[in-house]
Amino acid sequence: MFNNNDSVRLIFGLKIKTLRQQQGLNFQQLSKVTDIAVSYLHDIENGKKYPKADKIITLAKALKVDYDYLVSLNATKRLQPIIELLNSDFMNVIPWSHFGLNPSSLLELFANTPDKVTAFISTLLKLSRSVQMSKENFYTSALRSFQDIHDNYFEELETASRQFRVKAKMKDALPVNAEIMELNLKKHFDISVDRTALSHQSPLQEIRSYYSICKKVLYLNKGLTATQEKFLIGREIAFQFLNLQPRPYQTMVQDAESFDVLLNNFKASYFSSALLMPEDIFTEDIRKITSSQKWTEKSWVDLITKYDVTPEMLMQRLTNILPSHFGIDQLFFLRMSGTVAEDYYDMTKELHLSQLHNPYANALNEHYCRRWVAISSMQEVHDKMQNDNYKSPVIQAQTSQYWQTHNRYFCLSFAKPIANSDKISSVTIGILIDSKSIQTLPFINDHTVPVRTVHTTCERCGIMDCKERIYNAVFIEKDQVKSEVEQALKLLDNL
Repeated sequence: MFNNNDSVRLIFGLKIKTLRQQQGLNFQQLSKVTDIAVSYLHDIENGKKYPKADKIITLAKALKVDYDYLVSLNATKRLQPIIELLNSDFMNVIPWSHFGLNPSSLLELFANTPDKVTAFISTLLKLSRSVQMSKENFYTSALRSFQDIHDNYFEELETASRQFRVKAKMKDALPVNAEIMELNLKKHFDISVDRTALSHQSPLQEIRSYYSICKKVLYLNKGLTATQEKFLIGREIAFQFLNLQPRPYQTMVQDAESFDVLLNNFKASYFSSALLMPEDIFTEDIRKITSSQKWTEKSWVDLITKYDVTPEMLMQRLTNILPSHFGIDQLFFLRMSGTVAEDYYDMTKELHLSQLHNPYANALNEHYCRRWVAISSMQEVHDKMQNDNYKSPVIQAQTSQYWQTHNRYFCLSFAKPIANSDKISSVTIGILIDSKSIQTLPFINDHTVPVRTVHTTCERCGIMDCKERIYNAVFIEKDQVKSEVEQALKLLDNL
């Protein structure tokens, strides 16, 4: 994170570098006229050092500018936008260090092509403002990119979860139950669990959990299943065992003060999932299921039963294991919720590995393709509930062929009602079907799995005979009008 000292050093270094280059001086020449060591000049220009007043006076004289110009936050018209950027909140919003960037590398980028860099970043700022992108939205997008960079697999978290299982003598215990997790939270960290206090406070009834650092109490809300409870307890174990700071103290991060808060929240969830679904055992189970030539619903039901986890926990864990142990990194995960009776659906979470796959979230109020298995599985849950026939999460598989592309995905979706709500949610994992995935995961080539041609949204889809369409293909229509205009202009040229 940038602070005021970082900005001051960077701005000063940027001015020195720009003036030196404008006057055609190399480091050795500037060192000779100022009697300042070359290495120290390097540190100044890279924003690592800020010289004392006597050296600033010497530099000002050598570079033919006023002392006040060097130490002020003002600069020439060409540099001023960069200085404003360095002093802006934007610098603190982006988690530079997590992506291998530091002030020196940024300064090098800014100094070499200031006009282009400033214009580019200004464009990003304007775009983010036009779509009302909040700091939290930016952090969330950065976190998804961070996961993608690491193929959503973190060896240090896997190792830590194994170490804790050994320490807590949980090594062979499957499924892990909530009582065992609670006992370990108390034994190793002296933290108690309270299941009543949250529900007594009306504003807190929507909060699943809250950790009171002063009381050393993890508050869990009523209505949680034992599966949800043990996951939340596992998260608190992670915060304590890994000493993750800074951190959120309630389940949902309402207002992340920094990227590190969101990152540590993710790490705690990852650790908890690894506790409940140990890497070695879970990997072997997935290997057995995916090596079959046939997709079977029962095998996935049995997997949820074996580990006693929610469908979302299972699908998230797959995004860790498939890239790391099977080499399958062309995949996406998404979570959707919707009210089937109102025919309204929203994408609430997504993760894309290796590239931006379809489907993806759309913030323009467009209508998601109703042919997606993520939506059809929710519709099946709704139908079963209407007929009093719902007993367990609906599981569906589909081969999704994206319209007018070569992209095919094997999609596996779980759907279930959202407690205390009229909404239904689904979680879906999609695996790009190519020679590698077919060879590694034979079950995705099961020809009995339904194949459907899909698109992203109705507004962008050219499947005109689609029975599931609920909105006009406005973007296709605009393209047709544009094409007709171009053709008419060509005819006009030929008259």
